[in-house]
Amino acid sequence: MKTSIGRRDVSDAPRVLVVDGSRVVRELIARVLRETLPRAEVVGCASGAEAQRQLAAGVFDFITVALRLPDMDGLELARHVRASAAQAYVPIVVISGDVDERLQRRTLGEDVTDYFDKSLGFGALAEFIRGYVHPPATGSGEVLYVEDSKVVALTIRRMLERAGLTVRHVASAEDALALLETEAARGRIGADLVLTDVSLKGQLTGGDLLQRIRNGFGYGKGTLPVLVMTGDENLANQAALLKAGANDLVVKPVEERLLITKLLFQLRVGRHLRERTAAHG
Repeated sequence: MKTSIGRRDVSDAPRVLVVDGSRVVRELIARVLRETLPRAEVVGCASGAEAQRQLAAGVFDFITVALRLPDMDGLELARHVRASAAQAYVPIVVISGDVDERLQRRTLGEDVTDYFDKSLGFGALAEFIRGYVHPPATGSGEVLYVEDSKVVALTIRRMLERAGLTVRHVASAEDALALLETEAARGRIGADLVLTDVSLKGQLTGGDLLQRIRNGFGYGKGTLPVLVMTGDENLANQAALLKAGANDLVVKPVEERLLITKLLFQLRVGRHLRERTAAHG
């Protein structure tokens, strides 16, 4: 079952794209992946152009990329992935030996999900990747949930609470914005993640809320992740939501395991990015 634009169900064997100019490094990463995730399909690419061809031909669940490729910068490839609606918000992890230098110069950007320093060793890399591809079933964090249907809200809220999450539910985009404005005045973001339906009662839609979060408050994908629930199967409309700044989509009818997997992943990424920003601020 496809759950968002080109994304496959999380129960499928993960497809991983490994992009590095060094054949030795590609083989080492592939070996780690196959040992850690025996069912994984690993595709290796020696250049950015080769990776772009693979991305055009199929969907991947996880991407590793070197900072320096023979034909382009690794961050350029990351931007290409983010511009491709078919890839939604696939995790992109930089595996490099000079990541710290780039972090100090603040040049990694939001297109990269995370980074791994080669000096930590490939044994540590195995556990690092496992945490992304097979996240835990429960977690922690506060979700601002926007839904105008009382029946749907009750059902989804129970799903989130079973996963250990704290839920603040509001019925409209206007109420969500008011809450975020109040929290911002107190110097707080107000939530660890926003989960919103697209169609809402009131003048503002979930898409409008997304635009205000990204452009009005200036919260990036790592600062305040936004997951959008939609029953619209139109790929162009889904792509527009992703390009407007949604971290990912959840297509209705909502499947609990998939929703929780996406939520916990985004919470983990957001927490890491905030900690990383604080450490280098």
